[in-house]
Amino acid sequence: MATVLVTRPSEEAAALAAALTARGHGVLNAPLLEIRPRPGVRLDLGGVQALLATSANGVRALAAATERRDLALFAVGPATATVARAHGFLRVFTAGGDVGGLAALVRATLDPAAGALLHAAGSAQAGDLAGDLGAAGFTVRRAVLYDAVAVTVLPAAVPEWLAAGRIDAVLLFSPRSARTFVSLIGRAGIAAILSRVNALCLSSAVAAEARDLPWRRVLVADGPEQPALLDLLDRMPVE
Repeated sequence: MATVLVTRPSEEAAALAAALTARGHGVLNAPLLEIRPRPGVRLDLGGVQALLATSANGVRALAAATERRDLALFAVGPATATVARAHGFLRVFTAGGDVGGLAALVRATLDPAAGALLHAAGSAQAGDLAGDLGAAGFTVRRAVLYDAVAVTVLPAAVPEWLAAGRIDAVLLFSPRSARTFVSLIGRAGIAAILSRVNALCLSSAVAAEARDLPWRRVLVADGPEQPALLDLLDRMPVE
């Protein structure tokens, strides 16, 4: 079994660490992004036919910003959909794990004439959901409900475990977290250590941001969802 560095924000890291431990892997948590909900946001849901959520963090922030649970919620993937149901949203539609699939699901399900769509978003976003749906005639209102703030220094345990050869793989879930990791490793001057470590990436976009480091291997999951990344880890050779 492998020992894995988990870079997810703390809100997702605990559940991921539990899943990894259940599979027999060792875990070191080192969140690269801190999620900070924006207080006092007022949502205008007048004329809105459905909600769009491109992350579990967006769902959590949305649930805190409104008591309404009757509007249909379109989630980018199963993990986000699970969080939506846990927060009481009654009609949850699930895409395949990426923004393109979410847009396709909305286009196939909804009528642009039936009302606007509200996207529960963070201050930084990947993809152009509004542009994609706008081209199909939809009106998308983007509500920025939280900020994802990158950490400025690696936890002390990270360079220590890397130097000791205790980390077999780093799990990277987003292009931004990959960019942050590359920057922090470079700032710490320890890039060479990663020649013994595998980068396991949720998508090719994540891998593209990670490749600036001298990894043993850069591996990409078969699909943009956590189970696919865990399956990739289980298949990864550990030398």
